[in-house]
Amino acid sequence: MAEQKIFAGARIRRIRNARGLTQTAMAEGLGISPSYLNLIERNQRPLTVQLILKLASVYHVEPEDLQVEAAGSIAALREVFADPLLAGELPGDQELVEIADAAPNASAAVIKLYRAYREQAERLSDLSELLAREGRATTLSSARLPIDEVRETFERRANWFAALEEEAEAFVHLLQPGDDLYGALKAWLKREHGIVVKVLPVATMPNWRRRYDRHSQRLFISERLSPFDQLREVAMEACLIRCQVAVAAEVRALKLSSDEARRLARFELGRYAAHALMMPYAAFLAAAQRARYDIDVLRSRFGVSFEQAANRLTMLQKPGASGVPFFMLEADNAGNRFRRAGSQGFPHARFGGGCPKLPVHAAFAQPGQILVEAVEMPDGAAFLTLARTLEGPQGAFSERPRRTAILIGCDIGFKDEIVYAAALPVDGRATPVGPACRLCERAGCLARIEPPVTRPLGLDEMATGLSAFDFQ
Repeated sequence: MAEQKIFAGARIRRIRNARGLTQTAMAEGLGISPSYLNLIERNQRPLTVQLILKLASVYHVEPEDLQVEAAGSIAALREVFADPLLAGELPGDQELVEIADAAPNASAAVIKLYRAYREQAERLSDLSELLAREGRATTLSSARLPIDEVRETFERRANWFAALEEEAEAFVHLLQPGDDLYGALKAWLKREHGIVVKVLPVATMPNWRRRYDRHSQRLFISERLSPFDQLREVAMEACLIRCQVAVAAEVRALKLSSDEARRLARFELGRYAAHALMMPYAAFLAAAQRARYDIDVLRSRFGVSFEQAANRLTMLQKPGASGVPFFMLEADNAGNRFRRAGSQGFPHARFGGGCPKLPVHAAFAQPGQILVEAVEMPDGAAFLTLARTLEGPQGAFSERPRRTAILIGCDIGFKDEIVYAAALPVDGRATPVGPACRLCERAGCLARIEPPVTRPLGLDEMATGLSAFDFQ
């Protein structure tokens, strides 16, 4: 059989540099001369099968990595240069292979820049649609941003992924973390994958929460993050490695329409798996029921943040072992709602979540306080809600801190199981709310900001009501 030969000089050099070895030290480990290793790194000598096996034995390098390491980058670069703007710039794939092999970080930067360009083009198409609605354009575009598709897909379905729960349970059993999950995850990443976790200062890492450099095998975490969020970032990275098959299967099951949407969904599923790892299902459900779903008790018991414990409450829907079906939404102080989920899907039809009278908006006036209210929809459906502000990544003195608020809710019928029901009025009064102003027909609402689409405006010059949007 002919001996297979592979030219992989750049990859060998990265392996050596990642381990802090000189050419002499690496050559000694491989049983070859430094001059021969120098020729290999300059692609003047090939890697033989014997050398590949030696690399696998001495430096734990997978043989497949030496042959297909740049395959993904080549495919992505091929997509970049297939764009009409760049078509014809390259005569063939050989230059793509050389770029991906010799400069993987630069290749990744080019791919990232192209993705940003494509997303910006999609944003412009959305703007065209908005202008068309206002009569300023003659054509409509049906394009949606990938993030919109992903959010809608997750909001429509129950926030429960059985395969990820099983993987997280097996991972916890493997780690045996005790009271130090962060330390156990760092040790596992180092032991099993050679990945070192480092927390970097803001000046070194100003724009990222987490960044993994696969060539130096280091996972960088921003010091801006709280200890709880640092733990979640490390847990996400570990879960995306350990549970990659289960995550990929769940992404396929979502049937998303684009690679970008699938990439975003993978991130969200990684976050889900991290929460399942940090708060194992059986232990968390038992603690939640004993504490009557007191989020502050749960956050202390599991060493997580308020937001993380609240988010986990929306995942308790295992068949035969389910908890109260909570739903949640997160909003900023400008009223933008950007995260919605529920144990049985977010209840758009019954609850909506767009009413300005919901306590999630009042929470910004009382940072850190939990506001509890019963709210009643126009059709008589009632919900128990609680809201609290959340603190984002820490900024420097000159930076404005990021603050959002989270609303947790459930059907009022579950109030006897929940500790927060003690804060409700004894007479059972509920705040009248609606799904959103455009869909709400409550008359005389002081908080109304838009007229309902279902009623004509009451344009009576002889009488004015409490709202500028009176209707008949």
